[in-house]
Amino acid sequence: MSTTPPLLGQSYDELSYWLSTQGEPPYRAKQLHQWLYTRNLQSLDEVTVFSKRWREANAKVKVGRSQVLQRTPSPDGTVKYLLGLADGENIETVGIPTAKRLTVCVSSQVGCPMACTFCATGKSGFARNLQIHEILDQVLTVQADFGRRVSHIVFMGMGEPLLNLKNLHTSVERINEDIGISARNITISTVGVKGRIRALGQYRLQTTLAVSLHAPNPDLRLQLIPSAQHYPLDELLAECKEYMELTSRRFTFEYTLLKDVNDQDFHARELAQRVRGFQCHVNLIPYNPVAGLDYKRPTPPRVQAFLAVLEAYRVQASVRQTRGSAEAAACGQLRRQILTTAIN
Repeated sequence: MSTTPPLLGQSYDELSYWLSTQGEPPYRAKQLHQWLYTRNLQSLDEVTVFSKRWREANAKVKVGRSQVLQRTPSPDGTVKYLLGLADGENIETVGIPTAKRLTVCVSSQVGCPMACTFCATGKSGFARNLQIHEILDQVLTVQADFGRRVSHIVFMGMGEPLLNLKNLHTSVERINEDIGISARNITISTVGVKGRIRALGQYRLQTTLAVSLHAPNPDLRLQLIPSAQHYPLDELLAECKEYMELTSRRFTFEYTLLKDVNDQDFHARELAQRVRGFQCHVNLIPYNPVAGLDYKRPTPPRVQAFLAVLEAYRVQASVRQTRGSAEAAACGQLRRQILTTAIN
């Protein structure tokens, strides 16, 4: 068994150092870096610009790619992927194309421990954080399958990204510096973990932060998000203000609209009061149905009425277009699947 960590996730300098310990010339690092991040490399045996002797000597070194167990396209062009990891766990990730961009909805954990009552991911349990190579693999898998460059990344897949902060930070660096996606085109979504928004702000990334509120008051938020008992709404918003001061970055408040739960005009008025003073945008997300849960999506007129109230209070807001819901690939629908067959 090789003691070398997976190559995916290593920077150019790290690859260069590793190759230098084997007596390889400096230009080899550039070649390996290109194959790793731009040519969908699955195994070192594919790197034919290296000698056969070198490839045989490093046969046990893992690139760090996952196995595509299932590819599920939606009529709107969205594609959901079930990816098998080396330890037999699995995750879902989503490619979302438009005419001008290709977005990847990236997972950061196997499952999710936050247990939001309206979300499918937490219902299947939590196993572990994803490693850096497992995060980057999602981007490269989608890019290769669509045959076009990924332009945008949203950490809105399975898991709570700020519970995997160290690997999240390094992954963002690699996505930016090595895959070549602008940090301003990367969004990190969080339901809120005490102290972690402040910690993220210390990195001073140029990414966009999206904070999932889903309720305009503490009592309702606690009903929807059990973890809110450890992180009261006022404390969350105070930390958001600290983040804004640290980074000077405008951010987003996400709000999933649940029929007859948090979608009434008085909820919108209360939300408008909550976000007053923030340089922010409110992203309204009509609920995407999850099998086994009783929540329902509001009607389009109700969604528009909620939006109109926010706009009347001069809150910048919009309604997110649903993509991939036909194949359970939309926001809140991704699951950790418990497989009965082993992954080779």
